[in-house]
Amino acid sequence: MKKQLRFIYLAITGLFVFTVPIYVQAHAPNQSYIFFYIYENEIDGIVEITTDDINRVLHLGLTQDMSLEELSPYLPQVEDYVLKKIAFSSADGSHTIRFTKTTLFDGGSLGNYVQLHFSLEGLTRVPDNLDIRYEILFDEDPTHQGLIVIAEHWKAGVINNEAIVSLIFDANDRERTLAIAEGSLFQGFAMMVNLGIHHIWIGIDHILFLLALILPSVLRRLITEEKLALATVPQNGFLSGISSHWRPVENFKPAFIYIVKIVTCFTIAHTVTLSLAALDIFSLPSRIVESIIALSIALAALHNIYPIFKGNDWLIAFGFGLFHGFGFASVLGEIGLGSHYLTLTLFGFNLGVEIGQVVIICLIFPVLYLLRNLKLYPKFLFSGSVLLILISLYWFTERFFEVDLLLGKFVFGFLI
Repeated sequence: MKKQLRFIYLAITGLFVFTVPIYVQAHAPNQSYIFFYIYENEIDGIVEITTDDINRVLHLGLTQDMSLEELSPYLPQVEDYVLKKIAFSSADGSHTIRFTKTTLFDGGSLGNYVQLHFSLEGLTRVPDNLDIRYEILFDEDPTHQGLIVIAEHWKAGVINNEAIVSLIFDANDRERTLAIAEGSLFQGFAMMVNLGIHHIWIGIDHILFLLALILPSVLRRLITEEKLALATVPQNGFLSGISSHWRPVENFKPAFIYIVKIVTCFTIAHTVTLSLAALDIFSLPSRIVESIIALSIALAALHNIYPIFKGNDWLIAFGFGLFHGFGFASVLGEIGLGSHYLTLTLFGFNLGVEIGQVVIICLIFPVLYLLRNLKLYPKFLFSGSVLLILISLYWFTERFFEVDLLLGKFVFGFLI
C-alpha cells in the first residue's frame, strides 16, 4: 500500500520537475548584434552595442552602469554612427532606418548593451531577401563580429529566438544577404499551438489547479443521507468515516470524458478573457490576476473536502478559468504577439493549452483510476487537497502582499 502511494507522489513530482526547462542565454564579448522582428508587412529590429564598444569608436566616456537618462545626451552621436555603419536594401530598393526608442540591457560582466530599436522604412511587403552592409567596429577592431538574429518571424514559426544566428559579419565579410523564409500561416499556427502546450506544462500553478480537479475524478461523492447511511457498510474496500462520503467510479470512459469536459470549461473561460485582454477591451492588474490564480487552487481543493458547488464542478473550472485567461494574456504580451495574426495566434495558443491539459489528464487519470478502490484513496484525496490549499495560500500571500518568503526559495531552489 505504501509503495503504491509513494508511486503517486513520485509520478506527480516527476511531472513537475521534468517539464520545467532550463534556459541559458548569454551575450559574448567582442560582438554586436541586430535582432530582427518580422511581421506581416513590417520589419523591426534592435541594434545592440556595449557601452565599452561605443567608447572605443566615439570616445564618449560612457560608464558600464550608466542610466538611460545619463545616456540620452549622447544618443544622437550613437545613432549617427550606426546609420553610417549599417545599411539595408532589397529588390524593392533601399530601406532607411527609423529609430523608435532606446533601452539598456544588462550584459553582466560585459556591462550595459545600448539597444537601439528601429523600423525599416520603404517597405510595402516583406522581401524574400534583405541585403545588409554591416561595419560596426571593424575599422577599430578587426576581430570584432556582427551577429544577425531573426528573433521573431510568425509565419516561419520563430519566436523568442536569441540562440540561432542567421549571419555573422567580420572585417573581411561586410556585405551579406539575409534570406527571409516566407513560411506559411500553418507554421505560425503550429508555433502558437506549441507555445500553448509549453506554457501549460511549465506553469506549476496551472498544473496544480488541474490536479485539484483531477484528484476526485475517479470517485463520486455520495450526496443523499440514504446513500451516506449505506456507505457505512464496507463497499469495494471503502470504510466508514471519511471514506463513506465517496465511492469509486465503475467505468473508465465516462469518468475520463467527464474530467475532460470539466477542463474544457476551463479552456473556454480563459479563451474569453484572453481574447478580451489581447484586444485591449478589458484587463486586470497582474498582481490581482496572479493572486486570484493562486487562490483558485485553494478553492478547487476545498471543494474536494466540502462540496461548495454541489453537482456543478464545472463552475469552478469556468469561473477561475476567466482569471487564468488574464494570466495567459500577459504571456502573449511579454513576447509581443498581441497584434499580429491575432485570430490564429489566439486560436492556436488556446488549442495548445487544451492539448497540454489533456496530456496531463492522460498521464495522471489512469494511475488514479487504478488506485481508486484502495481504502486509503479518499484519505489521500483529503490530504492532497489540504496540501494544495497550503501551497495556494502561500503563493497568494507572496503575490498579493508582494513579499518573498524564504520557504518558497528553499523548496524550488532545491527542486530546480
